[in-house]
Amino acid sequence: MNSLFDALPFRPADILLPQNCEYAKWSVVACDQYTSQPEYWQRVEEYVGKAPSSLRLILPESCLDGPSVETDIMEVNNTMTRYLREGVFKEYPQAMVYVERRLHSGKVRRGLVGMVDLEQYDYEPGSSALIRATEGTVLSRIPPRVAVRKNAPIELPHVMLLCDDPARTVVEPLGERTGSMAPLYDFELMEQGGHLRGWLLGEEEQAAVARALTALADPESFHARYGADSGSVLLFAVGDGNHSLATAKECYERQKRLTPQSQWADLPARFALVELVNLHDDSLEFEPIHRVLFGVEPEEVLSGLMAFYPGAHLGPGEGHQLPFVHQNGAGVVTVPRPAQQLPVGTLQTFLDEYVLQHGCRIDYIHGQDVTRALAQRPGNLGFLLPAMGKGELFPTVIHDGVLPRKTFSMGEANDKRFYLEARKIR
Repeated sequence: MNSLFDALPFRPADILLPQNCEYAKWSVVACDQYTSQPEYWQRVEEYVGKAPSSLRLILPESCLDGPSVETDIMEVNNTMTRYLREGVFKEYPQAMVYVERRLHSGKVRRGLVGMVDLEQYDYEPGSSALIRATEGTVLSRIPPRVAVRKNAPIELPHVMLLCDDPARTVVEPLGERTGSMAPLYDFELMEQGGHLRGWLLGEEEQAAVARALTALADPESFHARYGADSGSVLLFAVGDGNHSLATAKECYERQKRLTPQSQWADLPARFALVELVNLHDDSLEFEPIHRVLFGVEPEEVLSGLMAFYPGAHLGPGEGHQLPFVHQNGAGVVTVPRPAQQLPVGTLQTFLDEYVLQHGCRIDYIHGQDVTRALAQRPGNLGFLLPAMGKGELFPTVIHDGVLPRKTFSMGEANDKRFYLEARKIR
């Protein structure tokens, strides 16, 4: 391992890439997308057919509550083992991959694939770890994901970590060195996902990344950026895949309990493959994540919301405005003198309580048009939320702890990370 990374939480990994297959059919979008649009996954199923694909190595979250989930998980693990046995993958030892993703909008997002040390990640609010969650982690969402990962021989990441690098010292310089790096892939993604290209970093490029990250993690420069009261260094914040990374952490903690401490450093499960992206990447836009309730009487929910917050009323006003839409119309509920910093926090506090008491289903939707379409079906109610400025992210996590869960999304659903790289975890 490159010794320059010894003190860093991000480092090279033994990366697996599929070979002798059609990448356009191999690479599918993150499993936590299109959870209320089964027709999307049906189209993907039909397009992939019998070709080798990461679709066979993941379980879309819309299937986690399905009647055959245990059989589905077993099939995923069996397919992983078969792909390894049949030589579907080629391994690149101690590798990092520079990625350029041309999004459907035409903008290019730049990233760097490597692995993080889960000993230096913590999703608990108020953590002082180098890698922290940006949103509240729902512990009940971890066990079903653990069931998928715990016996899996490999991992495929959709986790995207963010670094606050306004001088663009870590990822962006790699874009100027693609001529000296080995190209790995160059293909069009399915379902309007854009175009993906990747290059293998050489020793010089890895060393430059290590030096830039070391400078970014320097405590003095960190406190100069965020203030003397900013506490321990926050190097990376989880942008996408918070619960997936929390699941990897839980699986590692389980293995630690069964393994002598002297062997922890050698556990493959100690690390997780991720893509690192600069918060200041020009393509990176924070999109709001909207809410849709299913199987409810919209007027009853709205009455409950106004009763939950005394003084709340229909129509615009001073305070947090919560726009809603349902089959019979649209409007806004205003909550005056809110205790939460963000409207999403005000809404989520109520929704958590309402769903718990009434047993209805809630989903978190990327895209206003999809939210409106779902909300206008009988028995549904949608809430539309404003976008959060990305410059608020690191200071808020540093000074206030995690944001309310599902506060923001990095782009629309088809901008999410597509599975491609993999890594052995057993």
